[in-house]
Amino acid sequence: MPKMKTVSGAKKRFTITGTGKIKRKHAFKSHILTKKTTKAKRNLTYAGLVHKTDEKNVKLMLCMK
Repeated sequence: MPKMKTVSGAKKRFTITGTGKIKRKHAFKSHILTKKTTKAKRNLTYAGLVHKTDEKNVKLMLCMK
């Protein structure tokens, strides 16, 4: 049976917290920022968590299950 391989795009985008939750960054912060408000840009700065309905798929991509 072949080795299980981590999806390389996923390992660059997600990190696991100490409690087992999956941390992610927000999208839409890289360019075209002039039309976004300061508040919107500030809120996109902080990391978020992957929703519980998506956690199973992300863990499969990271070879955690």
